[in-house]
Amino acid sequence: MEYKKFLDQLLDTVISQMGSDLHCSEGRYPTIRVNGDLIPLLDTRMLERDDTLALLKHLVSKQRIEKFETDFEMDFAYEHTGGHRFRGSAFVQQGRIGIVLRLISNRIPTLAELNIPEVLYDFTRKKQGFFLTVGPVGQGKSTTLASMIEQVNQERSEHIITIERPIEYVYTQKKALIDQREVPLDTKDFYTGLLGTLRQDVDVILVGEMRDKETIQAAVTAAETGHLVLSTLHTNNASQTIDRIIDSFPAEQQDQIRSQLSTSLLGIFSQRLIPRIAGGLIPSYELLVNNSAVSNLIRENRTHEIDTIIETGRDSGMIDMNRTLADLVRRGEITAEDAFAYSLKPNILEKLI
Repeated sequence: MEYKKFLDQLLDTVISQMGSDLHCSEGRYPTIRVNGDLIPLLDTRMLERDDTLALLKHLVSKQRIEKFETDFEMDFAYEHTGGHRFRGSAFVQQGRIGIVLRLISNRIPTLAELNIPEVLYDFTRKKQGFFLTVGPVGQGKSTTLASMIEQVNQERSEHIITIERPIEYVYTQKKALIDQREVPLDTKDFYTGLLGTLRQDVDVILVGEMRDKETIQAAVTAAETGHLVLSTLHTNNASQTIDRIIDSFPAEQQDQIRSQLSTSLLGIFSQRLIPRIAGGLIPSYELLVNNSAVSNLIRENRTHEIDTIIETGRDSGMIDMNRTLADLVRRGEITAEDAFAYSLKPNILEKLI
């Protein structure tokens, strides 16, 4: 079998069907995700172990295959024809190889094209501080941050360093000087790469994800010392994000990180992609803007009150998730059923619809 040709055909199908993901697993048909639904490609063939391994060998280098055979999981990026890039993840489940490839747009969309409020660009114009985009996996966080980085690239002559696993969007230099580092190919891990940026005359830092307290501490410190730091966390909303950051530290260090976060945090943007009635997906979102009231709540360990601040803080630039859900329902973009399914406080949403 010509596996390179087979791989190209599968990836072309994802692109032509406007899909988001391709799943290739031993014992299953190749499957694509379109508008949130998984669709098996029954006109292909059920994959065997040799098939999945052969596909993987066309996606990554021999050295990475050898490392995968000992680590049993691997993140990578793959460039297809026409400039289309895919973010890949290979893993082992019950002794079987699985591969998931997510399509990355070959151009970086604007926030307006993403149906994300352009007020987020205001955060990119800050000279220092800490901004987070949060939400579960697959909700568009990376694309939102890429749009923000591209805005800096278009507006300012500054040095941007991204630390990603893997590199997703590839930036074309405009006004900014951009260096993109991939874990583990260009740097050992996020923490090591982040520390290195502080010696590399950097202005803006993108940290693909923060998984441990060392990386979080380094990111907050970088934001305090004159850098704009953008990153992500897999949390549900702003208040949970702050709690997750603080709880990742031992009890004796939590007062210090609360104090640092209260002054360095710029904002937290939480987003979800919801099935659109007309087809496709559309985001709903929440925005926390750090002001004196929020800063005090963080410092005084009263993060449980932040949700109320967001719900009542429209004049301060806050955006409430339930209000965006209700607005999408009123505009006929999403169903009320989906709105309630994605709401963290459906009892409040009921009063808004």
